[in-house]
Formats: sequence, structure tokens, C-alpha cells
Amino acid sequence: MKLTSRLWYILPILLGLIGGIVGYMILRHSDPIKAKKSVYLGIVLTVIGIIINVMLLGQITDLTPDFKVHV
Repeated sequence: MKLTSRLWYILPILLGLIGGIVGYMILRHSDPIKAKKSVYLGIVLTVIGIIINVMLLGQITDLTPDFKVHV
């Protein structure tokens, strides 16, 4: 097992699940523990993002635009 940089965790933080999978593919041979943590971090952040989006969508009561602009 080769020591790898902690900067690899930035990939799933910025790209979510896709970043976690890419990080896993790159790190799986050199640092398998960090590779698994990268996937887990991507999954967790993706789920948190989905939950936040659903909560915000629930706050929107009226989806029809009502600009009241008369031209």
C-alpha cells in the first residue's frame, strides 16, 4: 500500500458520486482504504444534496410564473 495525498477527497466533494467513482478507479491499487472512503464520501454527499433539493422543492408552493407584467 502506497501513501497517497488527502487531496484526493476533493474529487468526491466537488463531483459527488461520479467523483467518488473516479477516485476509486484511480486509487484502488495504490490505496484501497482511501479508495473506498472516496466512494462512501461521494455517496453521502450525493444523498445529502438530494435531500436538500427535495426540501427546497417542498418550499416552493407555486410553480407557475406570475410576473404581472403588462406590455
